[in-house]
Amino acid sequence: MARNTQVPADHDAPAITKILAEYVANHPSRGWSDAVDHEAHRTFLNWLGCAVGAAKHEAADAALAAVAELQPAPQATVAGRGEKVDMASAALVNGITSHTFDFDDTHLKTIIHPAGPVASALLALAEHKGMSGREVTDALVLGIDVACRLGNLVYPEHYDRGWHITGTTGMLGAAAGCARLLKLDARKTQMALGIAASQPIGLREQFGTMTKPFHPGAAARAGLTSALLAAKGFTSSPRALEAPRGWAQVVSTKTAWNEATDELGQRFEISFNSYKPFACGIVIHPSIDAAVQLREQGVKAEDVERIELRVHSLVLELTGKKEPADGLQGKFSVYHGVAAGLIFGRAGEDEYHDDIVNRADMLELRRKVVATVDNSIDEASADVTAVLRDGRKVHVFVEHAIGSLQKPMTDKMLEAKFSQLSEPVIGAAKTKQLIEACWKLGEAKDLRALAALTRP
Repeated sequence: MARNTQVPADHDAPAITKILAEYVANHPSRGWSDAVDHEAHRTFLNWLGCAVGAAKHEAADAALAAVAELQPAPQATVAGRGEKVDMASAALVNGITSHTFDFDDTHLKTIIHPAGPVASALLALAEHKGMSGREVTDALVLGIDVACRLGNLVYPEHYDRGWHITGTTGMLGAAAGCARLLKLDARKTQMALGIAASQPIGLREQFGTMTKPFHPGAAARAGLTSALLAAKGFTSSPRALEAPRGWAQVVSTKTAWNEATDELGQRFEISFNSYKPFACGIVIHPSIDAAVQLREQGVKAEDVERIELRVHSLVLELTGKKEPADGLQGKFSVYHGVAAGLIFGRAGEDEYHDDIVNRADMLELRRKVVATVDNSIDEASADVTAVLRDGRKVHVFVEHAIGSLQKPMTDKMLEAKFSQLSEPVIGAAKTKQLIEACWKLGEAKDLRALAALTRP
């Protein structure tokens, strides 16, 4: 049967692949403000803490057992573990662990978790090659810039269709960062981006399973492999990002080309990175923040008749699991998040253990949370009212949660979060040394010393 193969496409798109490749290859080292450079260090610190913290998770055990089947050469460290594996496998596993707790960074405009793919690839490559911290910092800023600019180009239509945007842009950011680290020229960087463009990974169907954190890990591995292939002369389409059958027009109906190039080299997307105080999806944070505030105002779980929660529709679409069966599912339950915030006054990784998710008092309180959609409320806000048994009502409206750009986590808060994650894995002494090393990343002569600190 004959069919129409003509799909509408923009045949006059700007040369995004070439423009970004030239930018990554030629932008000067530390060609940005001190504030941007400091944000790169905050991003690296937050990423590494998350990766070390999840090193003993069963997802890490399974991933390492799988890559061991490949008989990898010991080239790079798996953070928080004693094992060393090949670069690509280290990028994969560190990407997985950095996202396992759903505690990693978030570029709020696109909901991309940019460090997972980019930093995981860079640390593996830099450790194997003995590269400097300055080289890694430069590559981190530029790699994240590429990933998030391309995310801006296709978000939200791309995400709404069901793609997990961290994985589908992360391989491009990782490729860009690794190309920079390998000092590839603009042409080979263009090829690296082209190779990576054929490897988008991640479907939102996988949220709540181990495959969600697989997405940034696989993106890190894909980006690293793309740069290594390009370095050896492997070729790709020079228009892989913008062509009618290229990445952007295939994965999205929105292609705001200017988002990739506006203020290129002047505005850096890492400046808009945010860090999570709660170990779950970012859209739950305002509701948890509100529950913590209710607790601070004296509201006790045993006095609650019901909790009325009004949120944007995206919150329930992403995190509407009323009866999560385990910790992974709990991270996608706004009901569990609210219960944790009220009972514990926090929602760190401990509050997402399987036994806590299934504890009787948590089940009871979760079932008292009545969530309704109100699209007059922003995705980043929540309206919460506790109706008490004595008839009183206590109301909290959170416009911007702690951890947002409007109410960012301080450096000290990030250090405390790092310590909470890292100390059970590598101990207090090494954790302190590792935090100091992260803050001095840009001064490090060789990343091997920092990588060694991550091992128990």
